[in-house]
Amino acid sequence: MPNAQAEALKAQGNAFFKAGQYAAAIEKYEAAAAMDNTVPAYWSNAAACHEKLSQYEQMEAAGRNCIKADKKFVKGYFRLATALKGQNNLSECIKTLESGLSVQSANPDLKRMKKEVLELQRGEQVATYCRKADEQMQGGDIAGAVKTLELASRLDAGNPDIDRMKAKVQPKFEAMEKRRVAGLDANATHKEKGDDAYKAANFEGAIDHYSKCIDALKAQGKDHSELALKAYSNRAACYKQISNFDGTIGDCTAVLEIDHENVKALVRRAQAFEGVERYRFALQDVKTVLAMPFEKVGRSNFDMCNAMQNRLNRTVQQLKSMR
Repeated sequence: MPNAQAEALKAQGNAFFKAGQYAAAIEKYEAAAAMDNTVPAYWSNAAACHEKLSQYEQMEAAGRNCIKADKKFVKGYFRLATALKGQNNLSECIKTLESGLSVQSANPDLKRMKKEVLELQRGEQVATYCRKADEQMQGGDIAGAVKTLELASRLDAGNPDIDRMKAKVQPKFEAMEKRRVAGLDANATHKEKGDDAYKAANFEGAIDHYSKCIDALKAQGKDHSELALKAYSNRAACYKQISNFDGTIGDCTAVLEIDHENVKALVRRAQAFEGVERYRFALQDVKTVLAMPFEKVGRSNFDMCNAMQNRLNRTVQQLKSMR
């Protein structure tokens, strides 16, 4: 049953809110919450007052208290997310909105704000990429600037600022690439042609060039060189694209003989082992990746390997039970 005194204080707070006296309203709502901290509406209303006064830190505290009072009270997540957005803490804002949507997945306010905040995040990331690319251009890192602008374009294709910067840096990059390619030896040239074929989705052609590069390096006793590692790694990627899992396994193993902790090779080999139903070997590679430092593995590889580990463990257990 509602606390009568607390409800009376809430009513007084509502009157102050309607009159635009937000500080006075906050006092009443907080006094009501002090009497009964299980009612989320008191904190929610206080948070709304703080928003009117642009007091986002205080609004954040009120929003957290609101959720603490009742984790199912969806408006509490909206209040907290609004406060975090007001402080430009966009990543935490998204997490809060997702928590709210786990309570009520179709809530229109939470869905709308999440869309808005994701757009803000995207805009901020694009601006960061553009600043970085400009610094790289000023510092003479033309190749780095091109890569950074490509990342920006993936987020915001057709952005005039990105296109303008690309138009400025691309001729310099192409001239630089022309000089670089002209200075390559025969082995590196085959690797380069393989890269071009791969980008064009000509995987058979790419395999042919990578194989010529690898065979020549073997003949020269350079099959453990940096160039060989790259050629093996890239040929493994081609084999994976055409579902030649044995080829993928062989080339990834060659890479791992040179670089024992090559994450990309371990992940590809695990996927290939799974493709040929050698589940224990796949599980071993996955576990090796998951035992590495997170910074080395990266979020996408970590999540992929974690999912693979769960799937492979189930498969191995099922096979055991069938014996």
